[in-house]
Amino acid sequence: MDLPVDEWKSYVFQKWSLLPKSIQDTIATADALRDIFLHSSSLLQPEDEMFLNNLSRGYFVGKDPNAPPFYREEGNKKFQKKDYVGATVLYSKGISHSRPHTVDISLCYANRSAALFYLDQYEMCLKDITRAQMHGYPERLQPKVMLRKTECLVTLGRLQEAGQTIRDLESNFAAKPTLAAAQFQILQRNLCRLKRKVQEKGNLTETYTTTVTKTFEDMDLREENEQISSASSSVSLCIDPLKGRYLIATKDILPGELLVKEDAFVSVLNPGEMPPGLHHGLENKWDTRITNGDLYCHRCLKHTLATVPCDGCSYAKYCSNECMQQAWDLYHQIECSLGGLLLTLGIFCHIALRSTLLARFEDASKVIRKLYSEISNKDMCSPESENLVQILNYDLGEEGERHGKTVKIPVPGCDINGKYENNYNAVFNLLAHTENHSPEYKFLCALSVSALCRQLEAADSKKPETAAPPALYSELNIWGVAMLKHMLQLQCNAQAITTIQETALSGSKENNVCNSRQIRLATGIFPVVSLLNHSCSPNTSVSFSSTVATIRASQQIGKGQEILHCYGPHYSRMGVADRQQKLRSQYFFDCGCPACQKEKHRAVARPRWEAFCCNQCGALLQGGDILSCGSMSCTESVSRDHLTSQLQDLQQQVGIAQELLRSGKLEQAVQLLLECRHDAESFLSAEHSMVGEIEDSLAQTYAALGDWQKSATHLQKSLRVVEVRHGPSSVEVGHELFKLAQLFFNGFAIPEALNTVERAEKVLMVHYGPCNDEIQELQKMKSCLLNSPPIPLGPSL
Repeated sequence: MDLPVDEWKSYVFQKWSLLPKSIQDTIATADALRDIFLHSSSLLQPEDEMFLNNLSRGYFVGKDPNAPPFYREEGNKKFQKKDYVGATVLYSKGISHSRPHTVDISLCYANRSAALFYLDQYEMCLKDITRAQMHGYPERLQPKVMLRKTECLVTLGRLQEAGQTIRDLESNFAAKPTLAAAQFQILQRNLCRLKRKVQEKGNLTETYTTTVTKTFEDMDLREENEQISSASSSVSLCIDPLKGRYLIATKDILPGELLVKEDAFVSVLNPGEMPPGLHHGLENKWDTRITNGDLYCHRCLKHTLATVPCDGCSYAKYCSNECMQQAWDLYHQIECSLGGLLLTLGIFCHIALRSTLLARFEDASKVIRKLYSEISNKDMCSPESENLVQILNYDLGEEGERHGKTVKIPVPGCDINGKYENNYNAVFNLLAHTENHSPEYKFLCALSVSALCRQLEAADSKKPETAAPPALYSELNIWGVAMLKHMLQLQCNAQAITTIQETALSGSKENNVCNSRQIRLATGIFPVVSLLNHSCSPNTSVSFSSTVATIRASQQIGKGQEILHCYGPHYSRMGVADRQQKLRSQYFFDCGCPACQKEKHRAVARPRWEAFCCNQCGALLQGGDILSCGSMSCTESVSRDHLTSQLQDLQQQVGIAQELLRSGKLEQAVQLLLECRHDAESFLSAEHSMVGEIEDSLAQTYAALGDWQKSATHLQKSLRVVEVRHGPSSVEVGHELFKLAQLFFNGFAIPEALNTVERAEKVLMVHYGPCNDEIQELQKMKSCLLNSPPIPLGPSL
């Protein structure tokens, strides 16, 4: 996904292994990125390109004229089963393969408008009706979409437009009475019904409720930082010879305070599970599965059910014509013909290309040419001019107080005035760690970029001169070196852009309880976020809205304290040895944060969420290969291997129960999960993560059965395990509290629901701010509970 597909990686690594040692040494010892790129590029042979092109052709990213009827028919099947979301996605796939101004695209847009109508997405439905008509929707079918349009307008309260649409329909009937008598009567009845609805709505006063707007607007940065764009005035940029650039607090910071709000300089959507159709079968060629690329805009990452495709390929899809045009102007006019190749070479190579394409719109060519002409590559290169910035270093005085002193040090990435901004100069100066990457990895990146440059050159030769940006094509070697640098940078500086994906916990549509999980949506570069150093126990929380990253304080941060972010290995999810190995292999450093120091310098027992307990007395077991009971009055001992094997068997049984739940066999799932819980109590601590997983699965099953009381009881037990593992103020606890609030709400347990809503709101507000979807939903629940409580719909809690 990040790196090229396995077939290309294996091919390149084999090619590397067959190179003479002298050539391997030349590439391995080269200091300058230019030398690595040029040496590798000279080794790229026609047969290598042919192999790569064959892999790329496995991805079907062009327009296939036979695909729209297939997807339309598959969408119709979903529609008939009332799976309107599935139908919408399949109609969108048909649209993406259709050429503009064809019957295929107009029919797919019209069918998608029907699915959107049943999903209550009236604005999007209206847009699709307009698109269908714009692309030549057949005249004989026009009355059907016009009636749907009128229904939408009436529902939205746009009565004047609805009335005009009805009059237009009546005029069309009178002018062209081509419909059969039966069809005409049905349409006349529908028109009469809609006219009555317009009349009834018109007689109402202004009690019509418009679309609910967000109660709170998210806080922008209170005071923009004069030194760092996209950062608050509460932080300052520092530099240290050992740890490089970092941020510190210039004042005491409270939990929840917004510290950074930065739009990605560049981002690329994670395509999700999109295996190449190497077998060239219909089931691979015309994939009916739903991926990220079907649900999110490829430019702004906004979630949408009504994508607008690129006119030239079937892969790139957008939330609007505006986003499509912006993407085309900035980069997609170059990328459009390279879709299969970019999917084959991976997200890192795609971001490297897109970064250099965006650099064309800044005065960046001088910086890139300087990189090409460097004799040796130094990551901590000074800026082009002596950019001196005020750096506040804190020293401890005799009384232990912090005293600031100002020193002038050049900071890479800053402009001539000493300001660090979200621009190509800042991206260019992110560390590539060239000396730390293995020679094989550098060769893979360089050969992949070389192959991409060859394809760019070939694409340029097929275009008229006016269509090719000369700043890129005329200097492909220079820009290729820049792309190689970006590809090497990304291992340490790529930021996973995540979103919260909600799935129904309950089988009842009327009382949907959502189970949320974080998924990786895209990968981006955030120059300001990249300034934050790592801690396994960070003092900040990061969240995303489309392409915008927000960093908030997750706890109180004192003046002069460093602002720290977790790069992935968190103390609550990974042991110290695993964390250190992960950080060393990916980020090239040993972590010395307090959490690691605490675990390193004393014998730390396994955390409670991994602990075994005594079968006789229930006390925690202690020891190495042989575990003994921690109780003085108990002499029980047992092999760790035996308990580990017992845990694996339990995990397998829980997996079977979860599959029963997914397939709707609820009673069987409950029975098996209760047996698993009984087994777990005999050898696992009450806070073991497997115990929490069993309780959560029981909560899901009882929610699907509509038994809110039992569901809430089991979820509360799962919540205790999450609190022990992640802490009572963690974002994980916030999500669990949100689920619990939904259960209490559905069970009409008003005091418990209100109490849980307030707890969830307090935790989630710190991590996300007021505009988070879950917080908005909590506020609606609170308003409903206080003002007009719902009727009990399940067993009382």
